[in-house]
Formats: sequence, C-alpha cells, structure tokens
Amino acid sequence: MKKYVCIACGYIYDPAEGDPDNGVAPGTSFDDVPDDWVCPLCGVGKDQFEEVNE
Repeated sequence: MKKYVCIACGYIYDPAEGDPDNGVAPGTSFDDVPDDWVCPLCGVGKDQFEEVNE
C-alpha cells in the first residue's frame, strides 16, 4: 500500500501503521481513511496529503 505525506508538515501516513490513536487501524489504506480524519501532527484535512513517490 502506498504512503502519503502531509504537504503542510511532512507527516507520513503509513498504511501498515495506520493511526490507531485517532481511530485508524493498522492495515488501513489511505483511500479507506475516513474523510473527516486530520493529520495527527498539524490538524490539516486529508485533502492536504499527496502520494509519496518512492
């Protein structure tokens, strides 16, 4: 699964880790993260993330 980076602060959403502190279980692809989820570091919306090109 692809990782996504917050363009505001650089936080990387890794689907293997998810964001369990904010209700996103490990193994959750970015597409399946709820639309109202926000960056756990800076609080911007999911629309402020872009795919990481590795």
